[in-house]
Amino acid sequence: MAAKSSKSGGRKRRGPVMSPAEKTAYAEIKQGLKHVEKSIGEVQKGLRRAEKAIEADAKARARNLRKEAKVQIATLKTKRREVAQLMKNLSAAAEGSWQDVKQSADQVLADARATANGIVERIRTALAG
Repeated sequence: MAAKSSKSGGRKRRGPVMSPAEKTAYAEIKQGLKHVEKSIGEVQKGLRRAEKAIEADAKARARNLRKEAKVQIATLKTKRREVAQLMKNLSAAAEGSWQDVKQSADQVLADARATANGIVERIRTALAG
């Protein structure tokens, strides 16, 4: 048996031969695919940038809230000390007039509660916004 020779030199054909128009269309589609891949990369890169910006903004907001809360807590502690001191002073001065002592203490405590509620509301607003 004699070996058969082929025109392709032993290589197998990969598919039908494309016409010039088909080759052009194929090249255009391939180029479009590269553009889509590039766009996907750009979108992913933009998303990473946006995510980092959002995280940085959230961290900054949290820092500001902590600073504000520290100031407000210090204010509340001051009011608490004032109430305690007021209780000492009034109870000594009132000599039995506990109604006056209670009214004065209630006013200071109401102010402290209002301040605390303001802090809580600002934190809730910041978290919701």
